[in-house]
Amino acid sequence: MRSSLLMLHIVGGTLGMLAGFVAVSLRKGSRRHALAGNVFVGAMIGLSVTGLYLALMKSQPTNVLAATLTLYLVTTAWTAASRRAGAPGIFDLSALLVSLAVGAVELTWGVKTILSPTGINHGYPPGPYFMFGFVALLASAGDIRMIARRGISGRPRIARHLWRMCFALFIAAASIFLARPHLFPTILQKTGALVFLSVLPLLLMIFWLIRVRWANAYKVQPIRRKSAVPMAYCDRGGRSPMERAG
Repeated sequence: MRSSLLMLHIVGGTLGMLAGFVAVSLRKGSRRHALAGNVFVGAMIGLSVTGLYLALMKSQPTNVLAATLTLYLVTTAWTAASRRAGAPGIFDLSALLVSLAVGAVELTWGVKTILSPTGINHGYPPGPYFMFGFVALLASAGDIRMIARRGISGRPRIARHLWRMCFALFIAAASIFLARPHLFPTILQKTGALVFLSVLPLLLMIFWLIRVRWANAYKVQPIRRKSAVPMAYCDRGGRSPMERAG
């Protein structure tokens, strides 16, 4: 059974990574982007669920947290894109509790790792614990803000969807390229290509968040219609007599 779940885990991670890179490269809102995004979400849910089960069976607490955080990011990102209106419900409240729990445990283990004589906890230094703990609490802050405002729309909704999807893609890419470099040719290991492929989702996340932030710069300004009133009757500002009267 573990072998079958491990195979599903590997297939889900590979398919999710490929679909994620395709989705983030396509025009946002297009049909192809939506299709690739749905494949990414399905594959990442399979990756997270199988990874969570295997981590529990093997007593790997760090992988339990990583799988839980990935599942949280993917599902909340998907709901941000699919649900355009409506007040937050029980799912959003449950997701908030999950992110708060993951963030608290990650930061606690980070502090514990610093205070330990070896500087290692469960095979990891303090850096990853603080990074993932910060991400989890940052996501929690976004959830609290969304719940307090009774929903989210516009550019904040798009940004919420983008950064959560991209960070989940980063977790999948790092799990393949950084955690298992022996699976790839030596030249990719020596040239730093594996590191670049791992951080590429974060670079794409920054690019798209900036693009969303300055979205107004890409909008075509409406062309004002010329006034049908002869210019002889207009003032210096180009206003007609009716505009001045109104």
